[in-house]
Amino acid sequence: MKKLLLIYWLLLVSAAAAFAQRQTIKGKISDATTGEPLVMVNVQLKGTTTGTQTDATGAFSLAVPDAKTGVLVISYLGYLSSTQEINGNTNLSLKLEKDNKQLDEVVIVGYGEVRKRDLTGAVTSVKGEELKKVPSTNVMESVQGKLPGVDITKSSGAAGARINVTVRGNRSIRADNGPLYIVDGVQYENIQDINPNDIQSMEVLKDASSTAVYGSRGANGVIIITTKKGASGKPRVSVNTYAGLSQVAGYPAMSTGPQYIAQKREANRTTGRWRSEADDPLIFNGAEVDAIKNNLWTDYADLLIHDGFQQDHQVSVSGGSEKTKVYLSLDYFDEKGIFKLDHLKRYSARLNLDQVVTDYLKVGMQSQVTYYDQSGRRDPLNQANKIVPLNLPFDEEGQLILFPNMGSMINPLADEQPNAYQNNGRVTRTFVNAYVELTPLKGLSFRSNLGVTLDNARTGIFASKNSIERSTASTSRSQYNSGNRRYISWENVLSYSKKIGDHTFGLTGVASLLSDQRDSSFLQGEGQLLPSQLYYALQNSVSGVAIRSSYMANKLISFTGRINYSYKGKYLLSMTARSDGSSKLAPGNKWALFPSVAGAWRISDEGFMRGQRVFSDLKVRASFGIAGNDAVPPYATASYLSKIPFSYDDTNSALAYGIGSQIGNRNLKWELSATTDFGVDMSFLDGRIGATIDYYDTKTRDLLLQRTLPSSSGVSTVIQNIGKTRNRGIEIGVNTTIVRSKSVTWTSNIVFSKNKEEIVALADANTNDVANGWFIGSPVRVFFDYEKTGIWQTKEADAAASFGYKPGDIKVRDRDGNGVLNSQDRTILGTQVPTWSGGFNNDVRFKNFDLNFYVFARIGQWINSEYAGKYDPQGLENSAPHDYWTPERETNAYPRPNASVSKDGTPFIRTLGYRDGSFVKIRNISLGYTLPATALQSMHMSNVRIYVTGKNLFTFSKVKDYDPERGGDLSNPLTKMYVAGLNVEF
Repeated sequence: MKKLLLIYWLLLVSAAAAFAQRQTIKGKISDATTGEPLVMVNVQLKGTTTGTQTDATGAFSLAVPDAKTGVLVISYLGYLSSTQEINGNTNLSLKLEKDNKQLDEVVIVGYGEVRKRDLTGAVTSVKGEELKKVPSTNVMESVQGKLPGVDITKSSGAAGARINVTVRGNRSIRADNGPLYIVDGVQYENIQDINPNDIQSMEVLKDASSTAVYGSRGANGVIIITTKKGASGKPRVSVNTYAGLSQVAGYPAMSTGPQYIAQKREANRTTGRWRSEADDPLIFNGAEVDAIKNNLWTDYADLLIHDGFQQDHQVSVSGGSEKTKVYLSLDYFDEKGIFKLDHLKRYSARLNLDQVVTDYLKVGMQSQVTYYDQSGRRDPLNQANKIVPLNLPFDEEGQLILFPNMGSMINPLADEQPNAYQNNGRVTRTFVNAYVELTPLKGLSFRSNLGVTLDNARTGIFASKNSIERSTASTSRSQYNSGNRRYISWENVLSYSKKIGDHTFGLTGVASLLSDQRDSSFLQGEGQLLPSQLYYALQNSVSGVAIRSSYMANKLISFTGRINYSYKGKYLLSMTARSDGSSKLAPGNKWALFPSVAGAWRISDEGFMRGQRVFSDLKVRASFGIAGNDAVPPYATASYLSKIPFSYDDTNSALAYGIGSQIGNRNLKWELSATTDFGVDMSFLDGRIGATIDYYDTKTRDLLLQRTLPSSSGVSTVIQNIGKTRNRGIEIGVNTTIVRSKSVTWTSNIVFSKNKEEIVALADANTNDVANGWFIGSPVRVFFDYEKTGIWQTKEADAAASFGYKPGDIKVRDRDGNGVLNSQDRTILGTQVPTWSGGFNNDVRFKNFDLNFYVFARIGQWINSEYAGKYDPQGLENSAPHDYWTPERETNAYPRPNASVSKDGTPFIRTLGYRDGSFVKIRNISLGYTLPATALQSMHMSNVRIYVTGKNLFTFSKVKDYDPERGGDLSNPLTKMYVAGLNVEF
């Protein structure tokens, strides 16, 4: 017992001694600027797991083993982390600086750059790393749904398909609504040339105060792309490569053989020609009857659609010294579409060079050469979807049957045969932008940019007499189209900045000249001597020789002035005025002035905000400006002559000329858009949540609109300044940091855009243009037709008869209730633009793993579904397997088949195709792994990342087996893709 007490006593003494050695450190942590105490700040003893957090007064208490040598690590979200040596001080007073890295980020704006905190306009910035997350042909596809107010859709699933981009809706009715692209300070229309790996950042300028500096060119928004530059120090080599398999993202099937047979039988039963299977020879030919007996039929779409393949391989080198910086990249992109003959190859090389000559002189250039070799084909699915399926595509020896079952429809596989069809385009585009920059005085700089784009393109098309295109002709046809473009941009920018006390001034002046020249030629001939000559040697053509050529040019001269003012960094003002002169417009109307003004107030920097704990950052913005549009073809102000065949008698011909179909307008002037924008930028919880909200209202007048003239005038159309439109809406962008720890980071971004687009006035201010489908109070693109309410049922025979119809016919709404169905009963069924769109992007990092998950939605859009309208009531062509009406099985979906009434003759047949095309899709799922730094040291690599990506994987909509982003067309359906890639840096 005594021994136990002794041991117990010794343990107590040892514990007391150990406890006596530990010391308690106390302290208080506050904001270095405001002096306000900071709550829940992490305080940790370096090299240990010992730590604590500050209380509501900013105070903390921490027991440490040695107060003389210990080091504290202090971290707090939204503030810069710091370390503090204790040095025996047991009562510390610490101050943390705010982490303004995000607010201090430089954003590229027109002819300059500005810190994000000082922005007065509506500008969205995307860094290069974000652009690489979605493998794509066109970089704009990578940011679909990630930019508030920017609507991006893919036009088709063909290799190298065009991307449609609009910023804040459609302002013009007939003129171009696409944004202006600026690459390294120079206008560049072919954005698909730019590899995402070469991009440093992308900025989208949306409101008039941001775009006004570009005048007429910025009316539809401006997208600025800055490519990567070299850096001093050790050269860095980067290799980015991926390869992926693409598959059709759902394609609805046409009727099978039995389904087609049943529909055609029903169509002829309606007319009394078919009563039983014994009557099949009356409605089917002999070969079709044999196919029915042997259950032979073909799904041609299944034979045409294959898996595609996409790959991209890029290598870049960045390096230089303090005075010379070089960036070089080479890229090879290859995409095979889901059809044979659909193939795109792109080769590109980029060289960016910056050289400091003296302390006040700098020169450099950005250059790129891009070469395309692309093969395409006319839509094969159109033929596949309408050909009668009761046949086989190949004979017993495996040879293609050109006209199956001796029918009139050519085999949809015809173009895939040797020497049958070829459509090949080759484009070489050279872009060079050289600059000289002088900085003779502090704050003063002068920069002169000279950009040249040389575009050479040719397309050759050969269609043999055994191709789909020439199936009804007796000879082949060859076409050779060529074109050249020379685009020159010369801009001179003078900038001066000065700070006087609390006042900061920035002055910018710009003078620019833009010249655009294009020429093209068209050659055609029929009956090539040898199929192997394709579209060459057209002089050997037997007939149909045609030659055309054209030339057009236009110039734009501009002068711009801008003033930026800041007081204490809290009150910001920007004023811009730009004068543009366009050669496209009429004398006396060529010049226009485009002014803008914008202001911002950084409320969070005010003294009265120091005590609050809600906002980490708060800024309000307002702007107003006018932008212009001259998006009409050159020479629209002039009338032109066209050749008219003329003969005095049966043997003597002569040449005659008459006024062309479009008459010139000598009063043509600028289309003008005035935009008001109110915005709020804010962040909460010490920067954990950030949000940007913008409300805008754009009113466009003097639309450049092609107007139809009465035939009695002798001409068809004229372009005039008539009509008004309006776009107004709200944009919301939210960035959140959900989790941020040493091993796990989870950030998410939410984007929401809602735009109301409407026509305010047309040629006659209060009259709709029904012929063109333009309606006051509605968007530019709408579906105007009768409203289908179902199918007339047997019990409704009397009601149907009162309108002149019978059971089994399409029933539409009598909107005016007068008992007569006529054109006055048509209405707007839906719009082709969405009510709202949005995206939800998530990035999760766990140690060396990274996961990206991205969802995109486009809600409220309508489509005219070609599949839904694929219904031939006669059964002469194949249809989709729709639920049609019969006396025994009444339905409200589709009318009764009728062999005596053609598709075009079926009343209200167009109403079958209109569908709600809203969709939500999982746009991207990507999982990557970055090798640890310790594993790379022996391989002399600085970074290696391996990843797999699924693109466009799932689409949820009311339209079955179809991706409605495409619209309603069945040709070239959109695809989904599975990708594996590798990023390596040396």
